[in-house]
Amino acid sequence: MRRIVMSILFIAITTPAIAGEISFLGGYGATDNPVQKAGAYQLEYMEGLGENFAWSVSYLNQGHFIDHHRDGNAVNLWLRTNQFNRHLSLAVGAGGVFYYDTIIPAAPAPASDFHGWGTMVNAAAMWYTDSRFIFQVRGSWIRGGSSFDTLSALAGIGYQLDRPEKPGPVAWAPAEIRDTNDNEVTVFGGQTVVNIPSSGNSGRSAALCLEYRRRLPWYLEFSTGALYEGRNDLIDRYGLTTELWLAKSFFNEHLALSAGGGAYFAEDERRDPAVIRSSGIFISEIASLSGSYRLTPHWAIRATWDRIITSYSRDTDLFLGGIGYRF
Repeated sequence: MRRIVMSILFIAITTPAIAGEISFLGGYGATDNPVQKAGAYQLEYMEGLGENFAWSVSYLNQGHFIDHHRDGNAVNLWLRTNQFNRHLSLAVGAGGVFYYDTIIPAAPAPASDFHGWGTMVNAAAMWYTDSRFIFQVRGSWIRGGSSFDTLSALAGIGYQLDRPEKPGPVAWAPAEIRDTNDNEVTVFGGQTVVNIPSSGNSGRSAALCLEYRRRLPWYLEFSTGALYEGRNDLIDRYGLTTELWLAKSFFNEHLALSAGGGAYFAEDERRDPAVIRSSGIFISEIASLSGSYRLTPHWAIRATWDRIITSYSRDTDLFLGGIGYRF
């Protein structure tokens, strides 16, 4: 249950607003247990809570260290000051991280998936251009709790999704405009990648999904779906999903971004009942990010990333794309 709550809380949006910034950052992460460094990257959405405050939600990949491949989702609150006619924004932030660590020990010990909570502290400098692009450098420290700590240095580029009325970050967002199409049915196809290693590409398989999505009040959406993750050497898994989403739309309702979490009622034909002590249907958690683009009032294309969070070291990433009908 705690991980189900986590899957929803990591995307918690505190105010009903639609303006924001999306950024991609890349660089290096380091740890001292033992001393190592590895490439790291982060995808982040940030939104203002007034002139001097903001919040952000992000996916971060902390790097492929020896024996550990760790990524996660984070929520941060920020304090910032805007200088040089609001072109330069200096900010400090802190928040929580839920991480997914794939542990790959030396043979013959098997690989495993480990999940846990951590804390995060950030310092950032952002330069806002007149063209809505943002250049950013950032340092982040993550205290891993039951896992290891990391320190990262990242740089990247961002974009303001709504045109600001004056230079710099948007302090408060305008009201969202919603159309009348509250339902969506989407057919997806894509790929499943099992997080623990396997020989060759045996941990990969084709994935299919049929999803129904319903808009709710207060920027919420609900979805339920039938998911087939495919068959490979590590899993043969399928089931039903149900998720609660927080969603926002941009560019006059053409672009929509959402993040969600919930439960996955699954069956895995390769799940060993002698090890798991149970068989048949079981419940895992699912955390997701999704984006759609409306082609016509009724048709849209959608891309979704799902992370399946399991209790028997068979976490997966699903990369799905599809077409949906809105009504």
